[in-house]
Amino acid sequence: MTATTPRIAIIGAGPAGLTLARILHINGIAATVFEREEHALFRPQGGTLDLHVESGQLALRRAGLEQEFLRIARYEDQGSRLYDKNGQLIVADDDDSGDRPEVDRSALREILLASLPEGTVQWGRDLREVYARPDGAYDLAFGPDLLGPFDLVVGADGAWSRVRPLVSRYRPQYSGLTFIEFGIDDVDARHPAISKLVGRGKIGVEGDGRNMIVQRNANAHLRGYAIFRVPADWAARTFDFSTPAAARARLMAEFEGWSPEILALIAASNDQIVARPIHALPVGHHWQNRVGVTLLGDAAHLMSPFGGEGVNAAMLDAAELARHLVEAGDWREAVRLYERDMFERVIEPAADAAEAAATELSHIGPELTLEHVRRHAQMREAAAHG
Repeated sequence: MTATTPRIAIIGAGPAGLTLARILHINGIAATVFEREEHALFRPQGGTLDLHVESGQLALRRAGLEQEFLRIARYEDQGSRLYDKNGQLIVADDDDSGDRPEVDRSALREILLASLPEGTVQWGRDLREVYARPDGAYDLAFGPDLLGPFDLVVGADGAWSRVRPLVSRYRPQYSGLTFIEFGIDDVDARHPAISKLVGRGKIGVEGDGRNMIVQRNANAHLRGYAIFRVPADWAARTFDFSTPAAARARLMAEFEGWSPEILALIAASNDQIVARPIHALPVGHHWQNRVGVTLLGDAAHLMSPFGGEGVNAAMLDAAELARHLVEAGDWREAVRLYERDMFERVIEPAADAAEAAATELSHIGPELTLEHVRRHAQMREAAAHG
């Protein structure tokens, strides 16, 4: 980058925003990250992630964090099992030799934050509005504070991005699926039968138009998702989330007739039970380039979680935008090149995620899941044999 290096504001301290800030930092380009949360431990960061070699892991290598990644990567938790509602094991892929290790979101955020200079992230900054200045720069309104000017504002602020409206009128649409998330603590010691059922990795259970996915996280924690095809307001009308015992009992009732071994997953859950309606942007979402504004990750191409491409695509966005900014003589052209390539790159994973969401809980759902597990096992076997 030349002497015309832009003043950069990154909105959102998720994996994409922090990865962008880190790669820019090690290449001598400063950026400020604004995050609405009050501090790094303000809320749980969500479930486990599988980072792919060609995207998430590539971004961490470019960020100079490969050793830190290996420290938190759980290669032993790559397994996958599929059960029916009676608790019968349909297929198991317990191979841990693959190249998509699991990483807890909180651990990933920790290593990214530790890699940045003090003061790079400004906490408690809830963006209200972005104002364009006559000179082409932008000011950012955070409550009563107006900060700026910034030449480049990068929206890495997720599904309901406050930056997106500057370049696109599209809003995420409800997919028809709602996840009810629950967690099980200290599973190995307190619930050994459940620990054995889940094994290393994740399980899926399907039947009667219902689905359940349970993932092993670090520190003997399980995170589960009960999946329903329902109207967008169904969970709010059906569950009393302010009373965990009532929410747990209601969730148990939704799986009436399932085996006690499967119902035990819900019965053992802690009090953090929440609804996650699944939204997505249209496949092929794009916008006309606007100088000084761009988007990363969910802000740019929110997709359903099926396939595990979301965080990987977001981190690759960050790595590629950083690469263009470092290599280009004109930062404006760098952003244009990044957007051109990103629009094409995410079409396939977004289309796959949309198709998976559309067929989830269909009458052939278990067949599709079984095919996915088998195909994943075959791919790993083929990779192992060169």
